[in-house]
Amino acid sequence: MGKRKENSTNMLNEKTLMECELLYAVCKIGGRWKLLILCKLENGKLRFSEIKRIIPQITERMLALQLRELEKDGLVKRTVYAEVPPRVDYELTDISKELIPVWRQLEDWAVKHKKSVAE
Repeated sequence: MGKRKENSTNMLNEKTLMECELLYAVCKIGGRWKLLILCKLENGKLRFSEIKRIIPQITERMLALQLRELEKDGLVKRTVYAEVPPRVDYELTDISKELIPVWRQLEDWAVKHKKSVAE
């Protein structure tokens, strides 16, 4: 994928929007899979194949992309062991562990919201 021009409208809009801390946070954990991956890592380290088994609907390519982004953003720690065959573990970083109560609150809100919309 190519790099965006620094003065492109899309890049300028992103810079403006990222000044809002809430939007910044949502961008880091937003999307279809990121929060789900983070939640699955809540109980400890998992290997790529274990995450894939827990979330069977995600493609391997998408899982790899999402894990790479989460690692780049400092939310997931990737540990590579010098073994044959190679072994790679993924786990939450300390900063992402701080999100656990936040996503629990979001979960509670979702339950309430689903009920109110269904009524």
